[in-house]
Amino acid sequence: MGKNPEELLKTAEQEEYHHLVNRMKPKPPLAQNCMWAFVVGGLICVVGQIIMEYFISLGYSRQDAVSLESISMIFLGALFTGLGIYDNLGAKAGAGSVVPITGFANAIVAPAMEFKREGYIFGVGAKMFSIAGPTLLFGFTASVLIGLAKLIMLYL
Repeated sequence: MGKNPEELLKTAEQEEYHHLVNRMKPKPPLAQNCMWAFVVGGLICVVGQIIMEYFISLGYSRQDAVSLESISMIFLGALFTGLGIYDNLGAKAGAGSVVPITGFANAIVAPAMEFKREGYIFGVGAKMFSIAGPTLLFGFTASVLIGLAKLIMLYL
């Protein structure tokens, strides 16, 4: 059954409106966004490398220094998120600030900060893992499965 003329006109007007909106909205500066992501992500990694080299200079083994560097970067990411600095960095750098390990800390702390006014137990504590919870669950599950696969391969 065909549409009546009013429905056809309404559909045509909606399509024309969407076409006009798509033509008029500004296009994101893709090259500039990629450059910022690259620079900021690279700088975060350089800071991590400096921290790791510092721990090595203190006499820690490379393996221990890597662990301490990861802990330090997670702490710094959480601290800067709590101070409101990391969100501003993320707005400018996009994926450059999300991909390093500091982005993981930001993903855990940011939801908690939004609910701080509800108190530390029901606000911060309850919401801290709302976004990162599925990520943690996937990470733990994947690591167990990979570990089991490696164990099976060693004994076959």
